[in-house]
Amino acid sequence: MNDVLVNELELAPASVVKQAARDFAATLAETPQFKAYEAAADRLNQDTEAQRAIEAFETKQQSLQAMLMLNAVSETDQAELQRLQRAFSSLPAVVAYFQAQADLMALCQTTGDLLSQAIGVNYATACGSGCC
Repeated sequence: MNDVLVNELELAPASVVKQAARDFAATLAETPQFKAYEAAADRLNQDTEAQRAIEAFETKQQSLQAMLMLNAVSETDQAELQRLQRAFSSLPAVVAYFQAQADLMALCQTTGDLLSQAIGVNYATACGSGCC
């Protein structure tokens, strides 16, 4: 009988891999970083001032989209766009959201590095752009 060696990897059944992924996701969801991110996202979504400020920025940005792509935005419009961005990015709910997002991303990157070491494959590269 001829044994086939597949790059010295042990193959696990799909059901085992899927269960491991579910267990990992459940564990990640219980971390303080994930819980803080969820809470910050909820606060941001409920903050009407922040939502109005984000909408004002996005509306202005969309109205200038073609000019932005051509790098032909007037100084006045550029200043207004920057003012609108500062207005929303300085609001407490937005600051808290971005901090919670950064903390969660750091945890995901650390976890990805640990997975890479454990499996001997660069996890982030193998997963593509949709990964932490």
